[in-house]
Amino acid sequence: MAILKFRIYFEEDDSVYRDVAIRHKQNFRDLHQAILKAYEFDSKHGATFYRSNDSWQRGREITLEKYNRSYPVEPLLMSDTPISAEIFDPNQKFVYVYDFNRVWTFLVELINVSKEENPKIDYPATVRVEGIAPSQYGTKGLVGDKLAEMEEKYDLQSGAEGFGTEGEDGESDGDSDLETDEFGAGESEEEI
Repeated sequence: MAILKFRIYFEEDDSVYRDVAIRHKQNFRDLHQAILKAYEFDSKHGATFYRSNDSWQRGREITLEKYNRSYPVEPLLMSDTPISAEIFDPNQKFVYVYDFNRVWTFLVELINVSKEENPKIDYPATVRVEGIAPSQYGTKGLVGDKLAEMEEKYDLQSGAEGFGTEGEDGESDGDSDLETDEFGAGESEEEI
């Protein structure tokens, strides 16, 4: 059974993407759910795929359900459309739109076809994650390990050594009655 690997780019930042591996006989609803899971979005909103060309122009629509709007061409339904039925090019592209109010748009590109199925993977599966995903409902804060990495990288811990208090009282170096040792720690003349 063929395994298709798609790269799903966040439209606003192509350095943010997820690679999803899926069986060719699975349908677009499975791919839709895999994208939402990969980007940590809920599944409460409408969604649609558009078959696309190399310029990301939208073609035939493959929709989650038939919505109350006019269609230039009758759309295909995700649950009835196997992915392999819409692959016409070794670099086939789709535009995926989720939540028609927020209009989250992702660019989906076929990047690999493999004949070998990995028995350790439950398809569809996210096989690569690059960049911090956008937050579906507002700002996403850095938490846990990511925040710790930032603290270490930029020395953000409170009370970090290496920062003095010189010049905070408006004194110039020559007017101070403090003498400093080689590490910048001050002692008053009375203690010396």
